[in-house]
Amino acid sequence: MAFPPLTTVLKKILKQPTAPFHEYLVRGEVETLLKDVPGVKLKRDKYGNLLATYKNGKKTSSPTWVLAAHMDHPAFVKKPGSTGKKAEYEFLGGVAEPVRANGIKRGLQKAVKGTDMAVWNFPVTITKEKISATACDDLINCATIVATFHELARLNIQTTVHAVFTRAEEVGWLGAWHLGENWPFGKDAVFLSLETSRPVNGAEFGGGPVVRVGDRLSIFDSEAVAVLMRTASEQGIRVQRCLLDAGACEATAMQALGVRSAGVSVPLGNYHNTGEDKSLQPEFVMMDDVKALIRLLTALVATRHEGIGERTIRERVSMRQAEYAAHYKAGTAAFK
Repeated sequence: MAFPPLTTVLKKILKQPTAPFHEYLVRGEVETLLKDVPGVKLKRDKYGNLLATYKNGKKTSSPTWVLAAHMDHPAFVKKPGSTGKKAEYEFLGGVAEPVRANGIKRGLQKAVKGTDMAVWNFPVTITKEKISATACDDLINCATIVATFHELARLNIQTTVHAVFTRAEEVGWLGAWHLGENWPFGKDAVFLSLETSRPVNGAEFGGGPVVRVGDRLSIFDSEAVAVLMRTASEQGIRVQRCLLDAGACEATAMQALGVRSAGVSVPLGNYHNTGEDKSLQPEFVMMDDVKALIRLLTALVATRHEGIGERTIRERVSMRQAEYAAHYKAGTAAFK
């Protein structure tokens, strides 16, 4: 099978209009890009999230990873029950009113024919250095998951990895919450939230994807973070390790439901279409960061990891207990 180049995958997904609860165009494009990939099976859950599994042979990574990206972006949506030429719209998602007003004044909103949504009308622009579009958040990572599945199939890598493309993240992680409440992947699977996020606390554009220590609301699974960092080190992939606490992501929702979770983000410019001067602008990311993330994900799911580094924390402490048992016994005797 011939796989499309990354730029084609990016263009096909980034040009799709989307809004909370109106992710059908993105979901349809992702399904089209994955439906004929060897080893890939697709299904939709009852909430409308798209679930994908790549399975080739009997080998699996340890842990089994569930790659996740959300399909929505802040946009205008018709109020339920509002119809006709005078239908009322409301804006769903976190964009300040003055920024929205700036976009409306400049005539940047566009009703999407045949749908109940209106989106900001910015073109998709892709160069060797930079990608800009209306909704890099989080369509960039819908594309990185597709590209990772393509790469696994192209290389005929024997492993099993899952992916989820979720709905309604921008209004409170609703698609992810449904997934977590009906978790289908087993207790040993790790949810990996793939986001685009403002680079804070030392994160930089072009420095590689950011392995998140946590977000504004929670700290992520330490062993999963360590496996991500070890994979990057072993493969020579440039990454950053930071606490991105300017926002919160779906990993926090999944952890609240008892699912082991971690997160990786691509540094994002003009978050939620908000420029530094508070004018409405297209979002952007750097191409090198996106490519590095695809390399990281491909290596991550193709490798069996036995805990942190060479040993888990539990193993390390158990070894120290045995190593220093005599010292403990002698020292404790001196307390008496």
